[in-house]
Amino acid sequence: MNLTNAEEQLMQYLWKLKKAFMKDLLDAYPDPKPAPTTVATLLKRMADKKFVGYEEIGNSRQYFALVKKNDYFSRHVNGLIQNFFGNSASQFASFFTTETDLSETELKELRKIIDEQIKKKQQ
Repeated sequence: MNLTNAEEQLMQYLWKLKKAFMKDLLDAYPDPKPAPTTVATLLKRMADKKFVGYEEIGNSRQYFALVKKNDYFSRHVNGLIQNFFGNSASQFASFFTTETDLSETELKELRKIIDEQIKKKQQ
């Protein structure tokens, strides 16, 4: 199950804050801020999808993520590779490196990361 763009934006704030009350989440938004009822609706939908949990503290709820950011984005990237690149990571890498405006330094950093992963696989 995926998040909508609005839910994903709210989830970004929650990942950053770790735990947050409604006021904290509203404060995280830039102006113009969404209505509290909008954020409450998003939180309810995200809780129904099992992305967000909460703890009752007095009359308030303190929200927290049930899904780790890395896990969520890893699933997204894997789905992207599967759906758009025929499940070929090399086709994805080729597209990514040729169709984005990466500097020479960034390309060298990517090569270093790949070389480190190759060494780990060889051990």
